[in-house]
Amino acid sequence: MKYLRQLMIILIPYIIGTVLQITLHLPIPGAVIGLILLFLGLQIGIVKLEMIEELCEFLLSNMSFFFIPAGVGLMTAFGVLKGKWIPFIIIVVLSTCLVWIVTAFVVKTLRKGR
Repeated sequence: MKYLRQLMIILIPYIIGTVLQITLHLPIPGAVIGLILLFLGLQIGIVKLEMIEELCEFLLSNMSFFFIPAGVGLMTAFGVLKGKWIPFIIIVVLSTCLVWIVTAFVVKTLRKGR
């Protein structure tokens, strides 16, 4: 029951973000809006870290499991990628490096603030 409550605390901002995105026709995905709402809730203190900590640890420790659908989807799209492997690999490598760099700067900035 505790995990269900923690899951609902995480899902409610996601649902609100999706509804906002659909009703206001925003160019940002609803999931991203939901993450921003959850972040703001944590920063303001509406949501306490202790309220979602156990479920978040569980989800992070099993994160590789959540990549299975993406891998299967990629396997079924081999026909679409035929002849486009080099641009695909370049995009994957560049976007991964970009995520690493942005993450490093964000962590550095947040640690400097403490």
